Amino acid sequence: MPDLYTVLLGLLFLLPLLGNLFFPHVWLDMKKLLGTMYLGYKYNRGLQRKPAFTMVDIFLAKVQKHPAKPLILFGDEVYTYQDIDRLSNQAARAFQSQVGLKEGETLAVFLQNSPVYVWVWLALAKIGCAMSCINYNARSKILLHAIRSCDSKILLTTPDFKTTIEDVLPSLRKEGIRVFYLSDNSPTEGVEALLGQIKSSSTDPVPISFRASITSKSTSVYIFTSGTTGLPKAAIINQSRLLRVASVFSFCGVSSKDIIYTPLPLYHSAGLLLGIGGSLEVGATCVLKSKFSVSQFWDDCRRYRVSVIQYVGETMRYLCNAPQKENDRDHSVRKACGNGIRMEVWKEFLRRFGSIQIYEFYGATESNIGFVNYTGKVGAVGRSSLLLQKLTPYELLQYDPDTGEPVRNKKGYCIPIAPGETGLLVAKITNSNPFAGYAGDRQKSEKKLLQDVLKKGDYYFNTGDLLRIDHEGFVYFQDRVGDTFRWKGENVATTEVEEILTTVKFIQEVNVYGVSVPGHEGRIGMAAIQLKEGLPFDGGELYRHAKEYLPKYAIPHFIRIQKALEVTGTFKHIKGQLVKEGFDLAAISDPLFFLDESEKCYVPLTQKIYNSIAEQRQAL
Repeated sequence: MPDLYTVLLGLLFLLPLLGNLFFPHVWLDMKKLLGTMYLGYKYNRGLQRKPAFTMVDIFLAKVQKHPAKPLILFGDEVYTYQDIDRLSNQAARAFQSQVGLKEGETLAVFLQNSPVYVWVWLALAKIGCAMSCINYNARSKILLHAIRSCDSKILLTTPDFKTTIEDVLPSLRKEGIRVFYLSDNSPTEGVEALLGQIKSSSTDPVPISFRASITSKSTSVYIFTSGTTGLPKAAIINQSRLLRVASVFSFCGVSSKDIIYTPLPLYHSAGLLLGIGGSLEVGATCVLKSKFSVSQFWDDCRRYRVSVIQYVGETMRYLCNAPQKENDRDHSVRKACGNGIRMEVWKEFLRRFGSIQIYEFYGATESNIGFVNYTGKVGAVGRSSLLLQKLTPYELLQYDPDTGEPVRNKKGYCIPIAPGETGLLVAKITNSNPFAGYAGDRQKSEKKLLQDVLKKGDYYFNTGDLLRIDHEGFVYFQDRVGDTFRWKGENVATTEVEEILTTVKFIQEVNVYGVSVPGHEGRIGMAAIQLKEGLPFDGGELYRHAKEYLPKYAIPHFIRIQKALEVTGTFKHIKGQLVKEGFDLAAISDPLFFLDESEKCYVPLTQKIYNSIAEQRQAL
């Protein structure tokens, strides 16, 4: 019997070692999932109260805990938790008494990044109102569309946008939409200045009765999609969704001791919901920047002793492309949280700026599914597991690259793909994992839904994204449906081609897309390129590089040189207009090049070559 006890005791010691050997991330997976479940349970309990315990209550609890702690650092300005509380109290009263806002209504903001954005948001939350966050780059028709989308009758902006506002003011007046400047004086007739009324309002706490009807499903903010194609849609962010997104920082180990650097636009979910919301959720200090600046980034991090940075899209590449400095590693940054970093950039970022823990995640503003890479696995956007799939059911499905739609079997159901294959990510819509949809036209929301996916009557949210999960459970983003194209019977993922081309020494940025060619099925590869300053385009070098690292069907046949690539406010490449213009010499003034196999080089696209392609005399 003693021998049996000895064996059992030995097994107890061996189990963790064996687990680490064969399943190296199992304990971390369990820890993160249990942490997520605890946060979900805690916030769900709070949201069930009447009125619901929401983000504004989390903020107020932090005000009570550390009123004098800095919440927002903006240039030389310092705003403590108590400062923001008092300012939001004043704004809340002015919104009620001067503007006439009532609980449940929406106010649209057309503002640049500043502390104002934060206390206006909290002010609206204190009186049970929603905030519609409009991209401050919007103009004319797009601006009017955004204001109308959320049924807002109030627009708050500043005299900085005087020309833009006056351009649309007649249309706004016709629709009964009132405009206020957040200033002491108004330079525009018919637009009232509101700052004076806010300053003269009481700083006393706003009674909780002013938001008595708020529930977990009440809208907190409207965040507009990036609008890479068509007019932007307003995603509904309810109170429950807001807490989920804001808790990502906690999931990544960010604490109240951290100083978080947010140079991202607050009209976007990464800046407002995660940057500001996440800072409030953990009780940290947030360094807010008016806009992202490569030259000021690390100086800001040193100045404010930043410990956590946020990134999206190509921002990390911009930092890596900046001239190297002796003090590149002289900073206190220990974590980076965001999405959109490419594998080669990830490696270069760590090599150059030191051992920073990168938490790359996957998710969309309106999506009901997300992943976080908490292991540091380079290139992955998260981890998958059976338990996670039980908590938030999702599938990777076979899809048709030409239509972007999932492939269905004879019974009409979708077909899950095997591990290691690329598939369309869809997430099941349940009571605990809902899809709130978009404001306005219900058809916009319905287009994102898939019915009868695995069984009759089920509903899934279609992310429109192509992902791959390897045999270890790591999740990799591959491309977006619509960006992926088919050529010569093969599927081409634009992100993979971009990853290869950006390692060419004279290329600063690249945007890959597929274009139609007369007489050919599918779309052929084309790349818009921004050259590094002072370096010329070398068609021979690019040809050799593409031939060495890309399969034949994925090599771009056309190159377009641009001074700067067009991106959204969150640095996503815009492809729509590029696809539309294709390689049409009559429509494009930028230099164009063609892959000439006989010359083993990309050569200037001449009218003669263009005609031979159009007349199907040129082999492709």
